[in-house]
Amino acid sequence: MSNPPACPKCGSEYTYEDGAMYICPECAHEWSRDAVAAAAEAGLVVKDAHGNLLQDGDSVTIIKDLKVKGSSSVVKVGTKVKNIRLVEGDHNIDCKIDGIGQMGLKSEFVKKI
Repeated sequence: MSNPPACPKCGSEYTYEDGAMYICPECAHEWSRDAVAAAAEAGLVVKDAHGNLLQDGDSVTIIKDLKVKGSSSVVKVGTKVKNIRLVEGDHNIDCKIDGIGQMGLKSEFVKKI
């Protein structure tokens, strides 16, 4: 028996399989096995700090104050970032933050909205 993936909407680990669908009992979100397989085939699987699957164009919030390298600026907790772009590498999110500009973020410091 394999463990079903965590819910992509709320991050719950209590999902279960029903035929060709996965179901989350906490938020009632349903998704197909094909969606999980398609994400794995794409090769670039990026998850936020809570395990939610991120995609290009998603909106996220920052969950920790982040110092901007080479500047005295700080990106504060709760800063909303819209229209992210996923890339390969250590800093796997490219985005533009108001007041700071173009930045690379690590997915472990963001939460999907």
